[in-house]
Amino acid sequence: QVQLVESGGGLVQAGGSLRLSCAASGRTFSRYAVGWFRQAPGKEREFVAAISGSGGSAYSTDSVKGRFTISRDSAKNTVYLQMNSLKPEDTAVYYCAADHTYGGRVHYQYAYWGQGTQVTVSS
Repeated sequence: QVQLVESGGGLVQAGGSLRLSCAASGRTFSRYAVGWFRQAPGKEREFVAAISGSGGSAYSTDSVKGRFTISRDSAKNTVYLQMNSLKPEDTAVYYCAADHTYGGRVHYQYAYWGQGTQVTVSS
């Protein structure tokens, strides 16, 4: 089992940057793929990006390609989401999630979830 804690959210102007962190407990975190999801008010939770347990493979949704980068630091048991060129439509609660299986783009494909961190982008 793994426990996840997100941090790094906040208020930023359009065009700005934020880096979200997802810190995990447990010595076997490298066995878990990690995904970032977001949920805006009144909308369904949507996939943002994911990275394999080794960190050697990653993918993201089209709307964030070229702006967001997912990475992980195994020594720190942490996965990051670097968000650049932020837009007001990026405003949402961002969640990290983990699962043994890599490749998921839907929330029910992930077994473990953090509590979320709010990102607000002003225009």
